[in-house]
Amino acid sequence: MDLVGLLKSQFLCHLVFCYVFIASGLIINTIQLCTLVLWPINKQLFRKINCRLSYCISSQLVMLLEWWSGTECTLYTDPQAYAKYGKENAIVILNHKFEIDFLCGWSLAERFGVLGVSRNRVHAPSWQGSHGFYLTKCS
Repeated sequence: MDLVGLLKSQFLCHLVFCYVFIASGLIINTIQLCTLVLWPINKQLFRKINCRLSYCISSQLVMLLEWWSGTECTLYTDPQAYAKYGKENAIVILNHKFEIDFLCGWSLAERFGVLGVSRNRVHAPSWQGSHGFYLTKCS
C-alpha cells in the first residue's frame, strides 16, 4: 500500500478533512452573512463576492471527488465544440444515475473555469424524483 492509500484509510485523516470542511464552511458562511450590508449599496459587488465564496466550498467537494475517490469524469464531445467550452453560453444536461453525479458536473465546470462564476446553474429533477429543482444566479 502506498503512502497516499495509507493516509486515505486512516480515521485521523478523515477527521481532519471533516474539521477543515466544517470550519471553512462556518468561516465562509460568516463572511457571507457580513456581506449582507452590501446588498442595498451595491448588489453587483455583493453577488461577485458571494459567488467567489461559494466557489471556495464547491471546490473542496470537487477535490474530494477527484483526489479522494479517484473518480475520473469523461466527456464525450465533438472536438470542434470543445474549444468553445467555458467561453460561450451553454446548457448542460447530466444523466444522473447516482446521488453524487452532480459532483461530476462540478468537476467539469472546474476544468473549464466556470465553477462559481457561471451566471445560472440549474439542477433539474431526475427520473427518480429524489432531487429538487433549483436555480441560482451568480453575476
